[in-house]
Amino acid sequence: MSAEMLPGYSPSFKKPSEILRLSRRRSRSEAGARTALFSPGEATKRVSGVRPFLPGPQRQGSGAVKRRNPFASLDNTAAVKKRAESVTAECGPPESWAAEQRETPGQHHSVEDVIWGEILHADRAAATPESPEKPAAAPRQSSATYPADWSLKTRLLFTSSQPFSWTDHLKAQEEAQGLVLHCRASAVALPHSIAEPKSSVDLRCAFQQALVYWLHPSFPWLQLFPRIGAERKMMGKNSPWAQDEALQQVLLSDWALSFTSLYNLLRAKLCPYFYVCTFQFTVLFRAAGVAGSDVITAVMSPTTRGIREAMKNEGIEFSLPLLTNDASKKTKVSEPTPKSGDKTPEVGDTSEGEEAPLDSDEDESFSWLEEMGVEDQIKKPDAISIKLRMEKNEVKLDHRPESVVLVKGANTFTLLNFLINCKSVVAAAGPQAGLPPTLLSPVAFRGATLHTLKTRTVNVRTQVRSGYKDQCSLEVTGPVMPHAVHSLTMLLKAAQAGSFSSSLYTHEPTTVFNTAIQCPNSKETDSTELANSGLHPLTLQQFTQPSALGKSSLRHVELDDYKYSWKC
Repeated sequence: MSAEMLPGYSPSFKKPSEILRLSRRRSRSEAGARTALFSPGEATKRVSGVRPFLPGPQRQGSGAVKRRNPFASLDNTAAVKKRAESVTAECGPPESWAAEQRETPGQHHSVEDVIWGEILHADRAAATPESPEKPAAAPRQSSATYPADWSLKTRLLFTSSQPFSWTDHLKAQEEAQGLVLHCRASAVALPHSIAEPKSSVDLRCAFQQALVYWLHPSFPWLQLFPRIGAERKMMGKNSPWAQDEALQQVLLSDWALSFTSLYNLLRAKLCPYFYVCTFQFTVLFRAAGVAGSDVITAVMSPTTRGIREAMKNEGIEFSLPLLTNDASKKTKVSEPTPKSGDKTPEVGDTSEGEEAPLDSDEDESFSWLEEMGVEDQIKKPDAISIKLRMEKNEVKLDHRPESVVLVKGANTFTLLNFLINCKSVVAAAGPQAGLPPTLLSPVAFRGATLHTLKTRTVNVRTQVRSGYKDQCSLEVTGPVMPHAVHSLTMLLKAAQAGSFSSSLYTHEPTTVFNTAIQCPNSKETDSTELANSGLHPLTLQQFTQPSALGKSSLRHVELDDYKYSWKC
């Protein structure tokens, strides 16, 4: 009996081994079809609406064809091809345009050329999507020096291909000599370049001299800078004065003597500048001749409406240099525009007589209620509410950079007395309760404690295109004042063969200290008047220049071939 006569026989039946063989054959045929489908130049012939793919360079030793980008959009490509077909039907193929262009080279490109250029550009962009081109960065300016930065720094990070081993393990004699150089205000003359920095005693002594600063009060277990936002770091620290009012009075009395001593040094031009750091604002005092001013100046930031009102009540004349004239009029911080020839009034000159027209305007604004006979049914706002509404713009300045206050001349002495007697400079609660403000100075003063900035060197190997290279770094932490930044850059300029890079981390509330001081009658200051202020002559030469950074501060300083470039 034949197989066809057997019951239950199916002519389409196949053995399992046959099914597996056919499955493998089908997989190979489908893979070959896909490869042929997406091969260059054949995609548009096999599937309509699919653009030709232009693969990039193949890897060496690989014969596989690069597959199509799955993230490319086909809708735009189809629209571009449809537009290309319409243009071709009207004007002919682009090869003929190219021939015509070669025959008439003096003519300009036609509209068809532009259209086909857009089509090819869109097709290429769809085939190989790339990130948008970044605009060319503006070339950084280079100079023999860089502008003075009056903001306080919390950390400096220097990097160089040359090692910083000369800053490590100073000998006892070198450390002592550096402290003597600082106390005697002796400037060390270094050569343009130092071949062996580690064997240069003068360089190592000058490095120790550049790290010295003076601080009051001094409690080794407390970090007294920065003071703004330092509650978390001071939490849980021992504060024996927090609950002892008698001890608080002793600390404040001692602080007042140190503050007064520091101001007297400033007035005698024996101290170029100093900082007063409270838990809510910072004040920078600068001597006459510094930052392009011929009088003593004080800059306070950030401030609040309450502290500004208290200063006006004490008779302190001040200005808000970052506010425009329009904003000053709206916030009522100055008198009406003076006549020609008069001096520009300060904020403290605001008279109380200005409130009278405001009251009369308010009375007139509610006169329509009397005409309607409903004045008794409508509750008019009281004088306090009206005043608060009129001063809402001034309140918006609180804790912002625009709230920076500038005090000049004899008013700085009034500000000194105000800060000594003002209760707002000392926190009433929290981890900083009863703790006097921090005084920072580049020179010694009464009651001050000598401190040095902390340094740390690290050598690492970084990967570059050609392999690895040695990268050396020097980290400086602490309350880094402007003179320390300039002194360190001068030392590294000679020790690192005129090439290094530095990142500067700014205490943000002090950034606005770079605001320029408007002195219409100022003259070119002579740095020789501050020769006994304890700073290097080149540093003083930089500090006498007017501020040029505005509301910004230096974030990056780079030295290349003994030329500085910087970023803000």
